[in-house]
Amino acid sequence: MLGSTYGTFTTDPRRARVVACGEAPAPAVHGQAATADDLDVSGRPLYADVPDLDRFFRPESVAVIGASDADGRPNTGITRQLMDWAERCGARLHPVHPTRQSVFGTPCFPSVADLPEQVDLAVLLVSDPLPVIEELAESKVKFAVAFASGFAETGEEGAAAQARLAAAVERSGLRLLGPNTNLNAFEKFRDDLEGPAIALITQSGHQGRPVFTMQEIGVRLSHWAPTGNEADLETSDFISYFAERPEVGAIACYVEGLKDGRSFLLAADRAAQRGVPVVAVKVGRTETGARMAASHTGKLTGADTVVDAAMRQYGVIRVDGLDELQDTSALLARARPPRAEGVVVYSISGGTGAHFSDLATEAGLRLPALSDTKQAELHQWIPDYLNVANPVDNGGHPVGDWRGRKIIDAILDDPEVGVLICPITGPFPPMSDKLAQDLVDAAEQTDKLVCVVWGSPVGTEDAYRTTLLGSSRVATFRTFANCITAVRAYLDHHRFTTRYRSPFADAPRTASPSFRKAQALMRSGQQLSEHAAKQLLRAYGIRVPREQLVTSAAAAVRAAGLVGYPVVMKASGARLAHKSELGLVKVGLTSASQVRDAYRELTDIARYEGIALDGVLVCQMVERGVEMVVGVTQDELFGPTVTVGLGGVLVEVLRDVAVRVPPFGEDQALAMLSELRGRALLDGVRGAPPADVDALVEVVLRVQRMALELGDELAELDINPLMVLPRGQGAVALDALAVCR
Repeated sequence: MLGSTYGTFTTDPRRARVVACGEAPAPAVHGQAATADDLDVSGRPLYADVPDLDRFFRPESVAVIGASDADGRPNTGITRQLMDWAERCGARLHPVHPTRQSVFGTPCFPSVADLPEQVDLAVLLVSDPLPVIEELAESKVKFAVAFASGFAETGEEGAAAQARLAAAVERSGLRLLGPNTNLNAFEKFRDDLEGPAIALITQSGHQGRPVFTMQEIGVRLSHWAPTGNEADLETSDFISYFAERPEVGAIACYVEGLKDGRSFLLAADRAAQRGVPVVAVKVGRTETGARMAASHTGKLTGADTVVDAAMRQYGVIRVDGLDELQDTSALLARARPPRAEGVVVYSISGGTGAHFSDLATEAGLRLPALSDTKQAELHQWIPDYLNVANPVDNGGHPVGDWRGRKIIDAILDDPEVGVLICPITGPFPPMSDKLAQDLVDAAEQTDKLVCVVWGSPVGTEDAYRTTLLGSSRVATFRTFANCITAVRAYLDHHRFTTRYRSPFADAPRTASPSFRKAQALMRSGQQLSEHAAKQLLRAYGIRVPREQLVTSAAAAVRAAGLVGYPVVMKASGARLAHKSELGLVKVGLTSASQVRDAYRELTDIARYEGIALDGVLVCQMVERGVEMVVGVTQDELFGPTVTVGLGGVLVEVLRDVAVRVPPFGEDQALAMLSELRGRALLDGVRGAPPADVDALVEVVLRVQRMALELGDELAELDINPLMVLPRGQGAVALDALAVCR
């Protein structure tokens, strides 16, 4: 396998190193070019620039440019809030305004140059932040926040203004949050909550409100980064920074558009190496959502299937709703790693247990049947006529006395059980009060996950507000769906991080010998003929049929004799695609006369259709196998991507494909196959032998290497069909299409 030759894609070589797992972080200097050792074979970075944001979130000194205390002015309320925040965090605040002597009784300075000290953070309450950037740079200010709107979110003119602002920031050496951001970073965070915290990143401030208000039910938040238009600091920067913070148990994100695909993957890779879960809502699943995201933040949303695949590759947990974001990130932040993956559903109602179990099993959770010994133990306290195999139905009454705690402890004591879920569809005091207390007490004494679904629409009950929400060890939900989503994410995350190895560690830094051969075949801006495309595959060690390119009927007959009957004959020419639809493929030819007739027919059709040919291919016929497709396409955000799926003439109808963004290894190539609806075909169906999956994976990895090395020259590659032969016999590319950039 080409397991050590994976590589990558991206656009921002100023990103510097991400450190290996366990090393101390080594932030790069903003604007510093990466060295050759920091780049992969395509010239894209292998390490993330991790900004030191300590002085952004906890500055010692702050300047407010455009500060005001005038009645009715928007800046007045913002100034007041910033002064309160600075007082809470112990920072010295300096108002700056050219015509004011003081603001809210604090001495005011006419310009940045007049400040009495070098400040860590400057907050720009001005409509045009660009002229201020140079002043800040001269005063060696580390960070700035630009609240002004009217940039890329407004169209082309605004995008040009934002580009000028970004360029000025890049030259200055300071780091900028915004523009088009808000005060969320300077909210009042509760400091009386303990345990791992959620760090929040949002491109739309309002969309972070549900997560932020979770503090009111006892969930700790440590930071909030409202990234706005991301002219400089972006979501990826904050993910990388938060992944290093010891107090952060999970990172919750609301993302409208990614600024740079590679920097996002490098940040997600850093979080995965450190075992810090990243939970994200990413808008743009639909065409309408993508348009709205672009209009709001002026960013490239990217093809959603590619975004989805990229997140899955690096363990980013994608959810759809803000309620799922808050519940899933809260669980992942606070729960200890699972001791086992088995889930037991425990309820007072057989109907509730059956309903929840159906939904959980459908979602992929494993609900193992409890052993006969364990069931006999449970029947000490639960009537024999009730089912306790899993789900466990206690019938109701045992929860009201000493038996309730015994049942919970017995379930948690089972080594197969890692998660106990108790759905309570509505309160039934006093027994539901006792059940809630028993669950909390048990959770405090176990290292296994205890979840409760409190289904009451009221939500004011003491059992819920005080008992359940008062415990940091019980994960409490309001809906079945959110509980199942969060538990599945919890188990998936720990399974993923346990075996995770950064693919960037194996990304190639130098070109392979295949590259020079392949480069000689490329024709800028042209589609290659099938014959030339297959030569490209040969250069990377991908097997193609025996074949010869001929330009006469007599030569075709000689070629057929050398290739061996039966043969396939195909017209070959640049910019010639979908040959079958034009009648330019002849299959199963078994004699010289058939070959001569086929040659004449193919050339006649091409002449009639006005298609220029470089000849006719006489090919070995390969019949027995599974038809697959393997290809390369270019994504605007992530660069070259690799696709594998069921191939043949129905590939566009079936659309059964999986996508990955380089770099990836053999494990991800196998995972791609497991995502296919038609995966069973590779295992052999209706008496067919199992296909050579190892050979298919090998082709996927070789195509990935090609995509990396030719990424700036290869616009598209399509191997269809790739005939995957029975196990041990390999895979053969029967047809190929390649388009040069």
